Formats: sequence, structure tokens, C-alpha cells
Amino acid sequence: MPNPIPDGYAELTAYLSVADADQAIAFYTRAFGAKELQRYTAPDGTVPHAQIQIGGTIVMLSDESPAAGLPGPKALGGTPVTLYLFVADVDAAFAQAVRAGATEKRPVRNQFFGERTGQLIDPFGHRWTLATRVEDVSPEEFERRADAYVQGRS
Repeated sequence: MPNPIPDGYAELTAYLSVADADQAIAFYTRAFGAKELQRYTAPDGTVPHAQIQIGGTIVMLSDESPAAGLPGPKALGGTPVTLYLFVADVDAAFAQAVRAGATEKRPVRNQFFGERTGQLIDPFGHRWTLATRVEDVSPEEFERRADAYVQGRS
């Protein structure tokens, strides 16, 4: 019996629908250092399935296909989903993604929960938060800081 989770995959894998899979793979390579693992191009030139690896994570993607129930975020007017990518140097990774064509949504800054984060929208409408852990925060300290943060937003 084969392993129910293929080697190299986590239990949860993101699968992105994009308006142009070829351009998306090129962007993710420039922005996040993605490595292309697999690409199937159909006779009509569309990409119904591809796989890339960003760090230790495999991400699947395809050209959007509204008829098959797979629209991209732009076709929907945005996305409620955020891809959270941990990197060694958030400032450098953020700048690289912007140079590659991402749009800054929230600048890089230190967060109360011990991470330095910034948020981007990629050229295909997907939202990414890039993060680097800068401080270990105990559960008690997290709760104290979260309460202060929430009260400051009211």
C-alpha cells in the first residue's frame, strides 16, 4: 500500500488558481525563489496542473477555470485567504517580492506576537504575509500584548 501522503508533502498543501500559470511560476521563482517541480501543459496551451516548491513547501497551481469552479482571486474581486510564508530575512524577501512585481499591502514592521511581518498582493491577486520570528513570546505575554493591541484598536 502506498504512503497516503506523498514524500515531500505536508498534510495541507495550498493549491492556487491564477490567471496565467506560466507567468505565475516565473513570478514565484523571482519573488520567493520557487523551484518548479512539475508542469502539465494541455494541448490548448493552458496549465491545468503545476507544482512548485518554496522553501520546504510544495504549492500546487493551475490556470484559473471558472467553468470548472476554479476562478482566480481577480475574477472574484479579491481573496479572503492569506498565504503565510516564513523567511530568514523578511525585509530582504519583501523587497525582492516587490521588485518582482508584488504590491505592498502592509509594510514590514515588528508585531506584538514576536514576528516581523509585511503583507503583499501578488500580480495574480493572492495575498501573502512574509514573516520572520524575532522574539519568543510566552503564552502569558502573548495574551497580555494581544489584549493591549485589541484595546488600542477600539
